[in-house]
Amino acid sequence: MSNPVTRHWRRGLLAAALLSSVAASRAAERIPIKVIVLCGFEVGDDTGDAPGEFQFWAEREHLTEVTTVPGAPHVLRHNAEGLYGSVGGDTRDPQITPVPTSELIMALCLDPRYDLRKTYWLITGIGGIDPASGPIGSAVWSENVVDGDAVREIDERERPADWPYGLFAIGTLRPNTLPAPQTNAGGWGGAPLAYSMNYPLNAGLVRWAYHVSQGVVIPDTPGLQAWRAKYTGFPEAQGPPRVMLGDTLGSVRYWHGEKRTEWARDWVKLWTQGKGTFSTTAMEQQDYLGTLTRMAAQGFVDIHRVLQLRNASNYCMPPPGQGVETTIGDESVGTLTAFEAGYRAGSAVTHELLRNWSRYEDHVPSAAP
Repeated sequence: MSNPVTRHWRRGLLAAALLSSVAASRAAERIPIKVIVLCGFEVGDDTGDAPGEFQFWAEREHLTEVTTVPGAPHVLRHNAEGLYGSVGGDTRDPQITPVPTSELIMALCLDPRYDLRKTYWLITGIGGIDPASGPIGSAVWSENVVDGDAVREIDERERPADWPYGLFAIGTLRPNTLPAPQTNAGGWGGAPLAYSMNYPLNAGLVRWAYHVSQGVVIPDTPGLQAWRAKYTGFPEAQGPPRVMLGDTLGSVRYWHGEKRTEWARDWVKLWTQGKGTFSTTAMEQQDYLGTLTRMAAQGFVDIHRVLQLRNASNYCMPPPGQGVETTIGDESVGTLTAFEAGYRAGSAVTHELLRNWSRYEDHVPSAAP
C-alpha cells in the first residue's frame, strides 16, 4: 500500500500538470493580433458617411470583419491580412471624455480570445501643431507623449509677476521645476513624490517608422498654402505638409494660443529632461499610453511595440496679429488633409509590418538617430 502523503503529493503534481496543460492549450488557441490601429474618434458610422479619424482605415483597408469586445466602447474590426482597428469615441457619444480610450485598451487586453504579446500598436489621430515645429497637414511620429493633465493651477490674474503662467507641476511651488522626492514636497499628504508625466516610446522603433513612411506624399491644397502663409516669422510652418518627428503633449483641456503654446514647449522640455521638443497637441494620447504602460507591466502587451502618430489639422495658436478667439477650435482648413496624412504615413508602416511579419514577429525593428 502506498503512502497517503505520497499519493497526495502525486495527485498535486498531476493537478498542477493538468492546469498547466489547459493554460498552455488556451494560450495556443488565442488569436495573435499582429498589428492594431486605434483612433481617437469617428464621425457617425465607421464607413459610408463623413470621415473621422478611423474611416479611411476601415474603408481602404477593408476592415469588414466585425467583433464585439465586452467592455469596449466600439467594435473591433479586422481584415484577412491581420490588421485590426478600433476607435475610442464617436460623435454620437453623449459625453466628451477620454475615459473610453482606457476602457478600449483594458477590454482588448482582458479578452481571452486575443494574444497581444507581440502586437504592434499604432495610436493615431488629429491634433494641433506648433508653427515653430512644422506645417499644417503634416504627419508627426512621437518619441515622447507627455501628460499635461495633472497640474497645479493659479489664475493668471493672481500669479506672481515673475511667473510666465499659472500652471506648474504637482509637488512644486513654481513653474518649470520638477518635484523633489522628499516628504515636505507639499503634495498628497506630505508623501514623497517621485513620478513622471512622460511616456517615452521606443525611440528606435519610432525612427524606423519615420524612415519607412518618409517617402509618403501628403497632398497640398491652395487652402493650406494660404493659411500657412499667414504664419509670418515661423519658417517651419511655411512649407508643404510632410512626415516629421516631434513630441506630443496630451491634455483633456482643449487649450489654444501663444501663452499656452509657451507652456506646452516648456512642459515637454521639463519632463523629457530637455531632450524633447513639443510639436503636436492631443486630448487622449496620454490615456492610451498610460493604460498600455500598465497593461505591459502585467505582461499583456509589449510597450516597446507601441507607435504614436499625430496629424496636424490646425495650428495651436493664431497667426501673428490675429485674436486667439478667432481660431480656437477651427480645424476646417486642415482636417481632411490630416486624416489623409495619418492614413498614408500610418499604412506605409502597417503594410511593411504585415508584409514581412516573419521578420518582425520576434524582432522589433529599429533605426539609428
